[in-house]
Amino acid sequence: MNAADVAAQVAPVLVFLLAITVVAEIAQLAGVFDALGVLAARLGRGRVPLMWLCTVAAACAATIVLSLDTTAVLLTPVVLAAASRLGLAPLPFAMTTVWLANTASLLLPVSNLTNLLAVYHLDGGVRAYVALSWRPAIAAIAVTVVVLWLLHRRDLRGRYEIPDFEAPADRVLFGVAAAVCLALGPAFALGVPPAAASTVAALVLAGAVAVRAPERLREIVVPWRMVLILAAVFAGVQVLLVVGLEGVLRDVAGAGTAPSDLLRVAGVGALAANGVNNLPAYLALEPVADGDPVRLMALLIGVGVAPIVTLWASLATLLWRERCARAGVRISARRFAFHGLLLAVPATVVAVLVL
Repeated sequence: MNAADVAAQVAPVLVFLLAITVVAEIAQLAGVFDALGVLAARLGRGRVPLMWLCTVAAACAATIVLSLDTTAVLLTPVVLAAASRLGLAPLPFAMTTVWLANTASLLLPVSNLTNLLAVYHLDGGVRAYVALSWRPAIAAIAVTVVVLWLLHRRDLRGRYEIPDFEAPADRVLFGVAAAVCLALGPAFALGVPPAAASTVAALVLAGAVAVRAPERLREIVVPWRMVLILAAVFAGVQVLLVVGLEGVLRDVAGAGTAPSDLLRVAGVGALAANGVNNLPAYLALEPVADGDPVRLMALLIGVGVAPIVTLWASLATLLWRERCARAGVRISARRFAFHGLLLAVPATVVAVLVL
């Protein structure tokens, strides 16, 4: 691609990142995620397994509609606080959020920045993307839930005292934020450009905050630094592709759409994502896959579902680790990698085979 093509592909992604972060920040400020945590506990009816399944549903919903980084940054501390309040083991809930932040990020283009980059190459846009993604997305989530239960079933038993709802500080702001978040899912699924939908949502919520609590506008953190870093990463990968990296990667990733070919490209994507990071891994490997939508989806499985082995494989995992540390929940890199392998391999294989 030339510079103009790269800019056309990347600009909407960066706009979306800025806007959806503002949406998530205001939703957190308004108490939407806190209410979600209490709702999960109440829906669990005092039973730990049922409460955990509600947490699974919340993590999937937040990841699919508001992106994996939202789940890592905003839902993780809410879930950990709820577990602490209810006297439950925090690790199963922490692993639920980080694993589903990654493995549930395949269904919609907005769920992961790599998906947004990929949809640029599909003639049918969002609808064409979902037609390819829904089967592997459901498969990846299902495998994740099964593996989580098998690993943590001893801690996911018993009962707890059902908490009471606490009224939000500003019910109007809470209602507006909740309504906007609920509206984003259908908007994205119906094909509204993600950058446009998220920008409108951010403007509506920023306006609501300006009216209801203008002094709290300064609490909203806009990730300008992250956007600049991502822009630099995009540019750097393009330079490497021009100077010869593309030819090497074509030899490694192979060609074709047979199951073995798709597993190969997904495997290369998974190794690259866990070795470096999923975003530069996708950018580097995109040229070897974008000629065929099925190969492109296989690559997205590799760089989206599988980056759960190393702590640096995705930005969401790095953000999750920081939030866990603040809550006093720690897991060693070795244990994280071992458990990650137990999930990454079957989830990736099953997702590719159902394509």
